[in-house]
This record gives sequence, C-alpha cells and structure tokens, in this order.
Amino acid sequence: VQLQASGGGLVQAGDSLRLSCTVSKRTFNSYTIAWFRQAPGKEREAVATINWNGGNERYADSAKGRFTISRDFAKNTVYLQMNSLKPEDTAVYYCAARSGSYYCTDSKEYEYWGQGTLVTVSS
Repeated sequence: VQLQASGGGLVQAGDSLRLSCTVSKRTFNSYTIAWFRQAPGKEREAVATINWNGGNERYADSAKGRFTISRDFAKNTVYLQMNSLKPEDTAVYYCAARSGSYYCTDSKEYEYWGQGTLVTVSS
C-alpha cells in the first residue's frame, strides 16, 4: 500500500489550500485514513480522520469549522480542504492509513504513511 500526499505550499493567513492523498490500494474497505501534521519541535498530531467506506469524519478541535476531510472513490483519493488558514497551521502534513474503522488519533496505530507535504502560512 502506498500513499502519495500533495498540495502543500506557501500561503498567507486567511487563504485556503487543498491537500490530496492518493492511495494505491484499490480496495480500502474498513480502513481509516487520517491527516496528521507535525510542526517544528512539536509532536505529530491528528488533524482529521475518515472511514474509507463509511464517512464518519472526525476533526481535532483546532481544525473544526475550518478543515474538511473527504474522499473520492473514483480517484482513490482523500482530500483535506483547509480554509481560513492560520500561521499556527504551519507544519508538514502527512496522510496515513490503518486497518480498522474505529476512531483513532494515535499515530503509532497507523500502518501506512505518505511522504508528507509542507504547508507554510505566513502572517
């Protein structure tokens, strides 16, 4: 299983970005896909999760109301739409996958990881 994350970049506060995570596995039933982020000097944290076949989108408090996670079956892709970006959203963003559909934000439980994409938000 391979995950390919893309879409990061340099934006200003208040702007939007959409990250994409394309997965190689054609059948991802009962998998959870998550977006994590890691800022310099900080621990990796879960931003949003989604069940591949059942929705159940969940968000970190810092992302609620601003970020939206979604999936496109036809393109085997999970998106993270990020609006109203803040400087504190600056981080490397990773997509990850784990088997199992229960809600989980522990990065150690995720078996597959993409390479990360850098998001920089200037003030």
